[in-house]
Amino acid sequence: MKHTRRYVQILTLKPDPDLIRTYKQWHTKGKIFPEVVEGLRAIGIEEMEIYIADNRLVMIVEAEEGFCWDEAFATLATMPRQEEWEALMGQFQECNPGSSSAEKWKMTELFFKLSEM
Repeated sequence: MKHTRRYVQILTLKPDPDLIRTYKQWHTKGKIFPEVVEGLRAIGIEEMEIYIADNRLVMIVEAEEGFCWDEAFATLATMPRQEEWEALMGQFQECNPGSSSAEKWKMTELFFKLSEM
């Protein structure tokens, strides 16, 4: 049986319905840069889901056990079109211009798991 590790991050978008709509459109098949999807898969991400409530995002990432988040995302940052994608997405996100992905997306801490109760 294959073991995976789940990572959950949060991010705040600018509270503008038009910007949020456009941000969501950029994350659809045919709009997202193919190089971004290829890069995510190349660094070992098996699944990524992004949920939204108002202007708050929750991203759930699954990768194989042993995946090193910091190393993988440092590698991703050097891959084709990643810097361009980060700059493009930055205009929708509550962040300082030029912020890295790690500065924008905040890693959460798991503190309750029903299956362990």
